[in-house]
Amino acid sequence: MDKNQLIQIFNKEDIGEVFFNEPMKNHTSFKIGGPADVMIVPHNENQIVKAVKLCRENNIDHYIMGNGSNLLVRDGGMRSAVIKINEGFKDIEINGDRIICQSGALLTAVSRRAAEKSLTGMEFANGIPGTIGGAVTMNAGAYGGEMKDVITKVRILDRNNNIKEYTNEEMNFRYRGSRVVDEGLIVLGVEIQLKVGDFEKIREKMKDLTHQRTSKQPLELPSGGSTFKRPTGYYAGKLIMDSGLRGLRYGGAQVSEKHCGFVVNVDNATCKDVLSLISVIQKTVRDNYDVDLEPEIKIIGEDN
Repeated sequence: MDKNQLIQIFNKEDIGEVFFNEPMKNHTSFKIGGPADVMIVPHNENQIVKAVKLCRENNIDHYIMGNGSNLLVRDGGMRSAVIKINEGFKDIEINGDRIICQSGALLTAVSRRAAEKSLTGMEFANGIPGTIGGAVTMNAGAYGGEMKDVITKVRILDRNNNIKEYTNEEMNFRYRGSRVVDEGLIVLGVEIQLKVGDFEKIREKMKDLTHQRTSKQPLELPSGGSTFKRPTGYYAGKLIMDSGLRGLRYGGAQVSEKHCGFVVNVDNATCKDVLSLISVIQKTVRDNYDVDLEPEIKIIGEDN
């Protein structure tokens, strides 16, 4: 579908901000990716529903993204509508020991708001760069905590444009997966149940986790977070390090010297650079340890 057709379709409805031929590298923490044919940034639930409905009615593929913190977009970009649920949809409401937030709210913001109210249970999320919607989708976790531990309800838009609420038990949470992935759902909002705790202890725990992240992870360089899922019985970063791949570089992409579980963008890397390096890592680890490393980052888009 050409640009004029897209303009006709997406400029006739109140669906938020609309951009055409938008570089995806400006919307991902990897700083990589070709242009999306159209990007929509809705500011309320109604606009999200309208945008998705427009795509479905016009047979336009659509992709839902949040903060772009675990995305690797191919160099040819996206021949689809990208609906970015982030800055415009980030309200956080605290009622006692419960938090209700929109899916565009940043995990770090929710964690810090909880801490301000002396609520414990979200400390693990401080420093994770994604949105609540993305965290629910992938059941994000770190340092012994996961989203499934604190979520009570999830508000979603299903494939038939119906808004529903699912309980924690109905969400099929598992390691880096959920019902959202299984059924192509769109997260609109989340209810979180925490416990009242000691403010100083909460603050100290968050401070300690922040120190662990900043001292061990290459946060100063663009990346998509942990590149690989943790293989059963192993740690991906250790397997990569023990294979002698620390600092290995392909084009502008490099195995982080600080933490081998991260592939980082050190010099205007292309998606092709990253994928080539990932392929070398996977083959080397497989040859050395008979372990298959599965990417944790989401790889989307078209080749050039």
